[in-house]
Amino acid sequence: MDNEKAWFVRRVVLSVLFLVAVAVPLYPELFGLDEVTPFPQLVAYRPQGLVVLLVLALLMLVRRGWRIAAALAAVLALVGGALVAPRHFSHARQAPADARQLTIMVANVLGGGANAADVAQLIRDRKPDLVSLPEAQVDVREQINALLQDQQYKGYTAQPGSAVESATSVLVAPSLGAVTFASDPATTLGNVVVTGGTLAGVRLIAYHGYPPLTDGVMTWKHDLQAVRHWCSEDPATIVAGDFNATVDHADFRQALGGYCRSVGPTAGGGLHGTWPADQPAVLRTQIDHVVVTRQLQPERFTTYPIRGTDHRAVVATVAVLR
Repeated sequence: MDNEKAWFVRRVVLSVLFLVAVAVPLYPELFGLDEVTPFPQLVAYRPQGLVVLLVLALLMLVRRGWRIAAALAAVLALVGGALVAPRHFSHARQAPADARQLTIMVANVLGGGANAADVAQLIRDRKPDLVSLPEAQVDVREQINALLQDQQYKGYTAQPGSAVESATSVLVAPSLGAVTFASDPATTLGNVVVTGGTLAGVRLIAYHGYPPLTDGVMTWKHDLQAVRHWCSEDPATIVAGDFNATVDHADFRQALGGYCRSVGPTAGGGLHGTWPADQPAVLRTQIDHVVVTRQLQPERFTTYPIRGTDHRAVVATVAVLR
């Protein structure tokens, strides 16, 4: 009897240790490890990790000695899945019929590697008011705009460094009128702030966040803090671009801070991965976002393939609430 009790206690202890071991890469923020490599990189794939964990738990059930661990792992996977599911099943609330709509497009062009004709065709098809082009230098922006001459888009580029990755460009539809372009020095890579014209108190910001590289996690965190600053101040703001962060990153959620929300998860497109584009959909994660303050209502979110880049393009529609 004592041997059986000792066996049970040992299994419980080992099962709890197993649960902690699988929970750390899935929820590193609970252990204060979300800014320690490799956890910022791994947590970007939390939805996929939860599926793998559930399958593993089911397989473990065949072994009697593993059943406690299997049950704990299954509970973690199911609870995590319940938290992720709304990203796919959420539906944006209906905006007032007379609300003004803005269409925003994001396409990381991989330093000019993206097929300019694909980008231009998507612009022609969806007619966005603002096109955010991370990694687009002036020549790349002009190459795309040359294919849109009859559309009369205006362009601007911010490039704080010599590296291609530091350039961020925008194209703005003529319907926005005489807008003003500026750049905020708060981020490592380029950003473009668009105001004025017919925006009527709405601010559009094209953004490219620093990636959470092994030696660049603090820079990544610093750039996300700029998003928090933009979201927490007036006027009504839309930030669109490659954030190099997902909603599973605690730093991204802190950047939104209750002031902003990402259109994808709000409109039921939160599991539409945008990177890496050359992988099957189940292996992609959503790091390209359009985030909006509370004065704007998310409506639609769609991704599109672009040849020559490792990102899918994003097109989001939002309504301006009065």
